[in-house]
Amino acid sequence: MIFVTLERIFTHISFSIISIVIMIHLMKLSVYKIERLCNSSEKGMIATFLSITGFIVIRWISSGHFPLSNLYESLIFLSWTFSIIHMIPYLGNSKNDLSAITAPSAIFTQGFATSGLSTGMHQPAILVPALRSQWLMMHVSMMLFSYAALLCGSLLSVALIVITVQKNIDFFWKTHNFLSLSKWFFFGEIQSLNEKESIFKNSYFFSFQNFDKYQLIQHLDYWSYRVISLGFTLLTIGILSGAVWANEAWGSYWNWDPKETWAFITWTLFAIYLHTRTNKKLKDQGTKSAFVASIGFILIWVCYFGINLLGIGFHSYGSFQ
Repeated sequence: MIFVTLERIFTHISFSIISIVIMIHLMKLSVYKIERLCNSSEKGMIATFLSITGFIVIRWISSGHFPLSNLYESLIFLSWTFSIIHMIPYLGNSKNDLSAITAPSAIFTQGFATSGLSTGMHQPAILVPALRSQWLMMHVSMMLFSYAALLCGSLLSVALIVITVQKNIDFFWKTHNFLSLSKWFFFGEIQSLNEKESIFKNSYFFSFQNFDKYQLIQHLDYWSYRVISLGFTLLTIGILSGAVWANEAWGSYWNWDPKETWAFITWTLFAIYLHTRTNKKLKDQGTKSAFVASIGFILIWVCYFGINLLGIGFHSYGSFQ
């Protein structure tokens, strides 16, 4: 009873703190560059990490095994990994471009985990025979870390695509207006000095905005590539460790189980992403690879969550049933 109470306390604390962090991010959109708000959000994510860590430790002690045996525990662990990824740039004293992705992802996963849909999984249960292995912690933790990293990288790629498209649209309209002004001047229309001055000011302001967008695109491309590279490495380790575990539990390294099949599809897609980034023959690698990564966002959720909804295959222990 004490362990259950402590688990609820830690989950409520972490969910409350992450909700406050989201509110701080919304305030930062209206009040730009306030140092206290930035520090508060970062400290809030650290407090969230510590709260979820407390939940994992208590759950581990009460259940007698590492808490990764069902969907509820894996969602809490996924929220924990999002908070870790959020803190990596902060601890490295670099600009945290991941905060707009990691904080909402953490509250989404934790909110779904604590909702009424997974109430039956909130109580610790005895492990099924297939999960009573030393590979449980290794395989499942690596897969969830990879999912978190790949999801963050994919969302950064989606943001890169949106900003790039908007930048191209703005450039098109600016070019169109410039041609109209040139024709107007060519046919003898007289413009006052004040109008010319305003045009130059607008052009300068547009160039300044365009440079800011260019820098933002470069930051998004930088972080998406590195986060996805990390996630791909962890996914590879997770798949290999899962194959070894499958051979011990089911007598075969690979069985083309739905979970295994979608994991392989996800791995192949992000391998293509990394190939487009390293192939010098492909021009504009950042934008083209971002489209590949955006597709990967859907595949990860199908692999992680879609199979659990169906409750089929050897991995059906992670379903709602």
